[in-house]
Amino acid sequence: MRVLRLDPIPILTLPYRAARVGGGVARWELPILRGAVDALPPALDALIVTSDLQGVADHDGKPALLGVALASYLEARAAEGELPPLDRCGVLLAGDLYSAPGADVRGASGDVRAVWRAFARAHRWVAGVEGNHDTFGDDPRWARAAGVDLLDGATVERDGLRVGGVGGIVGDPRKPRRKSPRDFTRMARAVLRERPDVLVLHGGPDVDGRRGNADVRRALDGSGPVLVVCGHAHWDDPLADVRGGAQVLNVDGRVVVLGR
Repeated sequence: MRVLRLDPIPILTLPYRAARVGGGVARWELPILRGAVDALPPALDALIVTSDLQGVADHDGKPALLGVALASYLEARAAEGELPPLDRCGVLLAGDLYSAPGADVRGASGDVRAVWRAFARAHRWVAGVEGNHDTFGDDPRWARAAGVDLLDGATVERDGLRVGGVGGIVGDPRKPRRKSPRDFTRMARAVLRERPDVLVLHGGPDVDGRRGNADVRRALDGSGPVLVVCGHAHWDDPLADVRGGAQVLNVDGRVVVLGR
């Protein structure tokens, strides 16, 4: 799968609050962009991809995790015909979906199962990976019960689309949700050998001066044609190519609706 076009002007935005660098709370607009890919399975009208929703937004008159509010917002917009029917849309989540309740702590970690469940409620299916700030409680069966695919060194097929994923980031494996460069490379290359159409990562590669990790880039080198969805470090220009065939779409702090 390859992105052919990504429109720079958002089709929709969702206001939210997030912790400001240096302290305090800032108000932001989450951009929802439209793009086109070269192929989608017949059962899908679009893929909705996003990551790093580390904020709080209003939902039913109360503050909620941005991802929970976003899932509800997309339902409303689809009902108005502004988006494709969500039962014909798959969702890819690339991690870091938590915010402190007051949106006043940068880098807070916490339980994001509510976000995954909110997307699963109306969309055709949901798959993706954990970010380095995500937790999922102590029940390992939660994903199966929620009907979602939380991937880490695995590949699933949904509607004929092969989705692989490796969660967490490259770092000190003694810390939560981090993998050594060797372990990350081994897992990523094992997944790539299964020839996924899309590979979901949390931390992405460093490409053409864009922030990322060199070990991730080396793991992708020579991968062949695959769309890599990632976040963790924001790119102003969200599309890049890695030597050997991979195309990278960075969705840190943005939502992209990929249609035909």
